[in-house]
Amino acid sequence: MFDSFAGGVSERLDRPTYHADLGRIYSSGIGFLNKLERGQHFKERGFPSWEAFAGGDWERALSLADERREDYAREIRRASELGVTHRRLRVVEFPVTPYVQWELFVLRVRVDLGDDIKVLDARDISNIERTRPVPEVVILGDAVMYEVVYDEDGNADGAKRYTDGSLIQETNAGFDALYERGEAFHDFFDREIAPLAPPRGSGTPTGFRGSR
Repeated sequence: MFDSFAGGVSERLDRPTYHADLGRIYSSGIGFLNKLERGQHFKERGFPSWEAFAGGDWERALSLADERREDYAREIRRASELGVTHRRLRVVEFPVTPYVQWELFVLRVRVDLGDDIKVLDARDISNIERTRPVPEVVILGDAVMYEVVYDEDGNADGAKRYTDGSLIQETNAGFDALYERGEAFHDFFDREIAPLAPPRGSGTPTGFRGSR
C-alpha cells in the first residue's frame, strides 16, 4: 500500500501557486476529493480557534470553532453544487496530542454539518508504516494529487504536485482501503476525545497548517 508514492515524480509548487492550482482544478469537474491526514502536531496561525487554543484558552477555542459553522456550511454547499464528494480520514496516535484533541473538536463541527470524516487509530496501521508513515495528501479525483511540504522551521511551504495517473490511482486505492477500516467520527470522538481533560498549553507544534 502506497508502495510507489516515495518514488513518484512531482512538481514543486510554492504556497500561492499551490492554492491557486488546487482552486482551479477543484472547480473543473473532478468528482471527488480525498484527504488523508497523518501529522499530529501543527500550527494554524491566523485561525482564531487555534490561536485561542495555543494561548491556553480552551473554552474560547471551542466557542470560536463553533462560530465557523456557517463558513463550513457554505463550503459543503459549494461542493454539492460542483458535484464534488469529500472524504477525509484522520489518523490519530495515542496518547492523543493536544493539537489533535483540539482539531477533532473543530472537525466535529464539520461532521455535524454533513462532512464525511472517519478516524483511524495509528496502531491499526503499524504494519503498513514499518518504513514510513502513510502519506499526507489531498487527491482531486484522478486529475492531480498534492503532498504539502514544510520549510526548515516547520511552516507550510507549498506542495508537491503529482499528475501520474497510475500513482494517483494507487494512492486513491490505498486511501479507499484505509477509509474502509476507519471508525465513524462520532463513535471515536465520544469514546476517546470527549472524556479528555482540556490540554495543558498548546503542546509542541512542529508544522503549519492551512485553514480547517
